[in-house]
Amino acid sequence: MGHAIPSGMSVATTKIKPRPPVIHQLDEAAINRIAAGEVVERPASAVKELVENALDAGAARIDISIADGGKTLIRITDDGCGIAPDQLELAVARHATSKIDGSDLLNIHTFGFRGEALPSLGAVGRLTITSRAMGVDEAAMISVDGGHRQGPRPAALARGTVVELRDLFHATPARLKFLRSDRAETQAINDVVRRLAMAEPFVSFTLSDVSGGGAGRVTFRADAQTGDLFDALHGRLRQILGSEFAENSLPINATREGFSLTGYAALPTYSRGSSVQQFLFVNGRPVRDKLLIGALRGAYADFLSRDRHPAAALFVECDPELVDVNVHPAKAEVRFREPGIVRGLIVSALRHALAEAGHRASTTVAGVALGAFRAEGTVGRAPVYQMDRPSQRALQTGWQAQAPEAVPGFAETAPVFARAEDVPPDQVEALQDHPLGAARAQLHENYIIAQTRDGMVIVDQHAAHERLVYERLKRQMAENGVRAQALLIPEIVDLSADDAARLLAVADDLGRLGLTIEPFGGSAVCVRETPAILGQVNAGALIRDILDELSDMGESRALGERIDAILSRVACHGSVRSGRRMSADEMNALLREMEATPHSGQCNHGRPTYVELKLADIEKLFGRR
Repeated sequence: MGHAIPSGMSVATTKIKPRPPVIHQLDEAAINRIAAGEVVERPASAVKELVENALDAGAARIDISIADGGKTLIRITDDGCGIAPDQLELAVARHATSKIDGSDLLNIHTFGFRGEALPSLGAVGRLTITSRAMGVDEAAMISVDGGHRQGPRPAALARGTVVELRDLFHATPARLKFLRSDRAETQAINDVVRRLAMAEPFVSFTLSDVSGGGAGRVTFRADAQTGDLFDALHGRLRQILGSEFAENSLPINATREGFSLTGYAALPTYSRGSSVQQFLFVNGRPVRDKLLIGALRGAYADFLSRDRHPAAALFVECDPELVDVNVHPAKAEVRFREPGIVRGLIVSALRHALAEAGHRASTTVAGVALGAFRAEGTVGRAPVYQMDRPSQRALQTGWQAQAPEAVPGFAETAPVFARAEDVPPDQVEALQDHPLGAARAQLHENYIIAQTRDGMVIVDQHAAHERLVYERLKRQMAENGVRAQALLIPEIVDLSADDAARLLAVADDLGRLGLTIEPFGGSAVCVRETPAILGQVNAGALIRDILDELSDMGESRALGERIDAILSRVACHGSVRSGRRMSADEMNALLREMEATPHSGQCNHGRPTYVELKLADIEKLFGRR
């Protein structure tokens, strides 16, 4: 049976061999437009490239002006070293740069190094560069419009460089259709400038929106900081992320095998609903790297539920040869030579800092609590009634004089309130100097009310004890190891040769967590023991989860995190339950243990275990201040 000839095609035409396509060289304008598609994705990409050039030039002040979300105007003014007139033509030529000589693409100490940004911008927009180099008497200007150069020619400029990009993508109008609204593009530019400002706290940044002409309005400003690096960074983060982040973040400073980690990470109770306050840098370069994001998430895994995200600004520094920043044209991704070391450094440094914070919780918790109160019957500003505060002895005398007579059955008829009357006054006086104060009452058989020297503390007894039990269980497991249970019938798991080799390479580490595996011939492995605390477990599924993480991160925390989740569940069932009445001694013992236990300021899901209210804030609620 023969093959049918397609309709409209004769036998003769099917025997005609097509001519091979002709190879030809693209012209420079087309090459630049293609390169621009990789380097300049949107106006924010252009701003990033130009601001990074200004930073590489040693600028101490950078002013950015944009119009219509950067679509019609981007202007970057800096006071850096400038460009000599005879270098301007090279500056807009492809693959021409002053930052590397091409002999070593790993030893990179600058933001830019490819020599693609300026010619790419000139290929898709109207680019003008005006610059005056240090030690040169005159300034010069060059223009590039759709790839066509004009100049250089003399210009007027006191110092530094002004780069002006108008009508972005006018030479490739199809790209304009894929841009978002002016507001969205402006927000993307703002995000880029904020990240670069964090990386360079000793440089002043100003971002202005000049849409519609005129002087415009300043949408972002960060003045240069002074002092040492930590003080400068803390001040810059306060400017950009606000005082709440600055007050509720912990300094990070750690090193490991050629890598250093600095920055600030927020307390778990300052967590966010999304990852918008996660800022990661490698050798000063803002990046969005999967490895670093996973490490940050892993460091907080013990303290946050899956729908909450930590806030942090972290800076990884290392020898440039230990990291490849030439992975992607946008330079937002990097590749470490030793990813396991970097991940381990981040996780251990953050967990150490969180442990050092002890029972501390975010100050924003009290603000939220106070904000929930509303004064009744007041309009506008509440009047101030200033009263003299009586002494502690006068208060005690007054309380004794006004104390009601014992009412039979009071405890049974009013179970929501229990006073800690068996605590002697002198003991209260001493205990209230502790951070969490002296227990004074229990409300609704779940909330402990404690008195401090300058305020009060409300403790969720179940959430607090749950964290204390969990930390105790983890400490016991670390000291005594994870007990393993032998499988009655060992489970055989078939894997690929690569997966089997990767898994067996970490067999000793898994064994310390109670998971015993052995080679079983070919590419199969035999699971002989599993962690007893997990109970009945699907060994094959567990093995594949571990392999997925080994493939992504170079190491696996899947088993450890699963064990921690079980310990957390055990802690929940083993803690003081809501509804249990506690004596004064029990309540005070709980407060003292919280003060001595790391991470006790939040429960196992990241919620606060206590709220501290200052007396001055409470008095404001009643119009006394």
